[in-house]
Formats: sequence, structure tokens, C-alpha cells
Amino acid sequence: MLNLNGSKGALTVLSLVAVLATTSASAAPIDSAKSTVSATGKQLGVPVTGQFKKITGDVTFNPAQLAQSTAKVEIDVASYDMGMADYNKNVTGPEWFDAAKFPKASFVSTGIKAAGAGFTVTGKFTLKGRVQNVSFPVSVKTEGANQVFDGVLQVKRTAFGVGSGDWADTSVVADDVTIKFHIVAPAKK
Repeated sequence: MLNLNGSKGALTVLSLVAVLATTSASAAPIDSAKSTVSATGKQLGVPVTGQFKKITGDVTFNPAQLAQSTAKVEIDVASYDMGMADYNKNVTGPEWFDAAKFPKASFVSTGIKAAGAGFTVTGKFTLKGRVQNVSFPVSVKTEGANQVFDGVLQVKRTAFGVGSGDWADTSVVADDVTIKFHIVAPAKK
């Protein structure tokens, strides 16, 4: 039982609060200006790529402490840019991302393991209200004061209800989508 009446008890509580604050603040926020996430699919066999312009989240990564390493990334799906306003409006509509109803896509890691020269990250990917367990390779390098995480995640768009109605036909728009990411976050000391 913790005694809060004496100064020793108060110091113990303050010490515990300081440790908890330091532990929870250990995640490094993603540098949104330097990070990129793109998605490429094929329409009638031709690759079509767009880039998400608004990315947030945080990363805690230490190769010597992989069990404590974590990643959380949120993407504003309405920020998807295919280079043409009409396409952007269409793809954020109900048949595709339905950004009004599902404004965010997210990834939350559940594990990180060493794999060859890089790492394998597992976690939960959420898009359009649907969640799937995913696993993908990631390379990590240090650039100045930053850690840089590069990787590729393959998904099936129909598993998330992306491209419904007339667009559900995978002979017109392929089911396979490649999500490439380049995440930059300050390295923690």
C-alpha cells in the first residue's frame, strides 16, 4: 500500500509519474513532410498510382529491443492524390475509399522481428472499416538524426470493399494493390 501522507510517499508517486511520462513519450512522431505513402493498382493492365498527402503517427524502434518497438500510422484517405481533381473526387467517394464515412486508414504494429538484412513487421491494417492482419518486410536506415523505414505491403482491394458497384469487377481494375511507404521519424536516443 502506498502512503501518500508523508513526503517520502509523495516523492514515490512523483517518481512513478515521471517514469510513466518518460516511457509514454518515447515514441517519435512521424515527420509528415518527409514521409510518403502511395498506392498502385492496375486498370485494364495499366499501373495507376496515387499518393496520400496527409500521414500522421509515431514510431518507437530499437533493433536491440524489438519487443518494445512499435509503429502506428494514420492516413487521411481524402488526401489521396492521383494528379487529377476528377479522379481524386471519384476515388474518395462511396464506391472507393468513402472518405466521408471512413476518413482514416491505419496500421498498428503487433510485432517486429529481424529478417535477413531488414525486419518483418506484423500488425493490423484498417481501411474502410475493415481490419486485416498483415505482414511485410521493412528496411531501416539512419539519415542524420532520423530513422527511415521503407517497405511494401500487398493487399487485395476487394477485401476492404474498395471499388464496389461497377468497379468490383477485377478484370477492369485489378484486385492487387501495392502500398509503398517511406516513413521518416526522429531517432530516439
